[in-house]
Amino acid sequence: MLHDIIAAYGLPANDCQLQTIDSGLINRTWKVTAADKEYVLQQINSDVFKSPHDISENIRKISRFLARHAPGYLFISPIVATSGAYLVQNSAGDFYRLTPFVAGSHTIDTVSTRQEAYEAARQFGRFTSLLSGFDTQELHYTLPNFHNLGLRFEQFKAAYKQASPERLAAAEQSVRDAFSHQGLVQTYQSIKANKDIPLRVIHHDTKISNVLFDEAGKGLCVIDLDTVMPGYFISDVGDMMRTYLSPVNEEEKDLGSISIREDYFAAVMEGYFSDMAKQLTPAEKELCLYAGKFMIYMQALRFLTDFLSGDTYYATSYPKQNLVRTQNQFTLLKRYIEAEDRLQQIISDFLQKEQTSGI
Repeated sequence: MLHDIIAAYGLPANDCQLQTIDSGLINRTWKVTAADKEYVLQQINSDVFKSPHDISENIRKISRFLARHAPGYLFISPIVATSGAYLVQNSAGDFYRLTPFVAGSHTIDTVSTRQEAYEAARQFGRFTSLLSGFDTQELHYTLPNFHNLGLRFEQFKAAYKQASPERLAAAEQSVRDAFSHQGLVQTYQSIKANKDIPLRVIHHDTKISNVLFDEAGKGLCVIDLDTVMPGYFISDVGDMMRTYLSPVNEEEKDLGSISIREDYFAAVMEGYFSDMAKQLTPAEKELCLYAGKFMIYMQALRFLTDFLSGDTYYATSYPKQNLVRTQNQFTLLKRYIEAEDRLQQIISDFLQKEQTSGI
């Protein structure tokens, strides 16, 4: 099936070895070995990303900018096919891209140490910091309204009005939770109206598996750049809070095992601030704590909306799985808010350190 795609990049297709990489949830990925060289081949999920060429153009523009302004940064650019294109399309209309495989690198799926949280946060902060001079208007929105909390809340309300009585009854507490935290939506709307909170080049998917690590466990760079587009820094910081802080993930049914690892929170702030402290405006720095609430609440809304709508978006393997995910995220939000004073003190300590020592 992939013979013609590999050949389109000038590789000896009959002599290549392919190994499936299963860590990604959206695109299909393979490791390709040709003689003594290794590559990563991806099929872009066009059901999710409606315009793969927009992704390709974004990445090329960012690559050129970094080559001029940060030539030492490891940015994994797509390889040009023999046709001169960066994307290759098969007869079925599927789009593929090929990138070099970074020797000695690896990814991880779960944050298990404070150091991993620090290294990942540093890489995401460094990525946005290096692109601080990039004109965000040059980028396409590859997933329009992806982190638009206002829209997500409206989608929830629409699903709530149309849901079956059975699903409404099952989700009664989660619905109350959704409405009780709608003040977070109002804060988001004020952010959009605040000129002191700029749009930046944001990754928008800061799970730990989107960072390459070297053999010593040091972060090398960020990968999977399909969602890179203009956004607010709270998206990247908030997603790290949502996915790094609890020892269990969003699939956990035992809600009692959900907690906030405050030392991991400090690691994220330390790592992100190491490159971004000088870039963030005073108005942005006041939103560091809000970032976690923003992303946890938005993901809870998305799971709840899908459950009320009949499980049409997120894949499920058992009944009420999206409701379990919803309850999981609202529990995480509750734990986060319970730790709010201590988390804010951690932020204040880093900001004070910045002022006194000039991070």
